[in-house]
Amino acid sequence: MNKASLVGFEVRDNELIVGNMKLSQLAATLGSTPFYAYDRRRMAERVAELRAAIPPGWHLHYAMKANPMPAVVQHFASMIDGIDVASGNEMRVALGSGMQPENISLAGPGKSEAEINQAVAANIILNVESPRELQIAMECGKKMGVRPRIAVRVNPDFEVRGSGMRMGGGAKQFGIDAKKVPALLQEMRDLPIEFVGFHIFAGSQNLKAEALMEAQSKAVELARDLAKHAPGPVRKLNIGGGFGIPYFPGDQPLDLQAVGKHMHVLMEEVRAHFPDAVPIIELGRYLIGEAGIYVCRVVDRKLSCDQTFLVTDGGLHHHLAASGNFGQVVRRNYPVAVGNRIAGDSDEMVNVVGPLCTPLDLLGDRVPLGHAQVGDLIVIFQSGAYGLTASPTQFLSHPAPVEALV
Repeated sequence: MNKASLVGFEVRDNELIVGNMKLSQLAATLGSTPFYAYDRRRMAERVAELRAAIPPGWHLHYAMKANPMPAVVQHFASMIDGIDVASGNEMRVALGSGMQPENISLAGPGKSEAEINQAVAANIILNVESPRELQIAMECGKKMGVRPRIAVRVNPDFEVRGSGMRMGGGAKQFGIDAKKVPALLQEMRDLPIEFVGFHIFAGSQNLKAEALMEAQSKAVELARDLAKHAPGPVRKLNIGGGFGIPYFPGDQPLDLQAVGKHMHVLMEEVRAHFPDAVPIIELGRYLIGEAGIYVCRVVDRKLSCDQTFLVTDGGLHHHLAASGNFGQVVRRNYPVAVGNRIAGDSDEMVNVVGPLCTPLDLLGDRVPLGHAQVGDLIVIFQSGAYGLTASPTQFLSHPAPVEALV
C-alpha cells in the first residue's frame, strides 16, 4: 500500500500521516508515548464543510467541553463565531483564545457563585438553569454596577430520537422545564439584567438527519412560544447541536447536506419571528472528534489460552471512552490500526490492552492486528472529543499522555 485513506487520514508508505508527518516521526518529535494528536487541517476542513452546508446567517459555536486543550480552542477561535464553556477554567481558556466575550456563553447545571461572578465580570452570556443562578447573577451585577447578560437554558418538552445522550425532555438536571420558563421570564421584566435569548439543547451524538431536523424545528417552535413572555427581544437563539460522528461498524455518517438544506428553510422562520436574533448551532464532537487520534506503543505481546494480547503503555486511564466504560451499554471497538505499519501479512485477531491492573483496561477486543509487534504504534481513531479530559488520569498513578496540535 503506497497511498490510501484510513478513517479520513492519509496513509503513505504503509504509515499513517498526521499533520503532514509520518506517525513514527511525530512520535519521535513528541518524545514519548502515549499521546493524543489533533490534525489542524482536518479541523479546518470540517468547519469549511459546515460553512458550505448551512446558511451564512447561522453562527457556529464550539462546545469546548468536547476538547478544552488551549491550542485546539485557539485554533477554532480563528474559524468560528463563538465558544460555549462549562466551567470557570474553560471560561479562562475561551477568554484567552481571542474570542470576544459577547460570543462566549457559560452553561452547566451546578454553577458555583464564583463561576457566575466570573461570567458577569467578563460580560459573557450566562445560561441560567435555575432561579438560584438568576438571583446570584443579579446580586453579582449589582455589586459590580453592571447588567448581567442572561439567556435561559430551557429543558425542552421533547426528546431527540436516536441521540446517544439525551440532554432534554422529561426530568433532567439541565436547564429549566419549558413549562416553568414563562413565569421566570415575567419575573425578569423587573430585574436589573439584560435578557439576550434562549439555549435549547435536547440531545447529542445523533447520526439521523431526520431526527436532528425535527429537533431543530421543535426548538425554534418552542422559542417562538416562550418569546411571547420574554422581557425583551430574542437576540441569541442557540438550538444546540447533536451532530454525531460514526464510531463503530455499521454506523453511517450524518447526512450533513440534508441537515443543511433544512437549516436554509428554518432560517426563513427564524428571520420572520426573531428579526433581531442571531441563530446559533453549538457543536463539539462533530468539529473535533474525527480530527484526533490516540497513540500508544506495544510493550509486550503474550499468549493466553490461545488468544494473543498486545499490551500497550496506554489504556482506559487516558481514553475511557475507547475502553467502553464511558456510556456504552454493549462494548464495541473504536477504529484501531497499527499506525506505523498499516498493512501486514497476518489476519490474526488480537486483544489490545493497557498496563492497568484491571480487566476493564481493554482498547481493542479481538481486532485484526496480528502483525503488530513490540515497539509498534497502536492508533485509536475518532479520539478528538471526550478523550483525555473525560478519563481517570490519576487511576493507578501512571504518567499522563502528551497532547499535540499538528
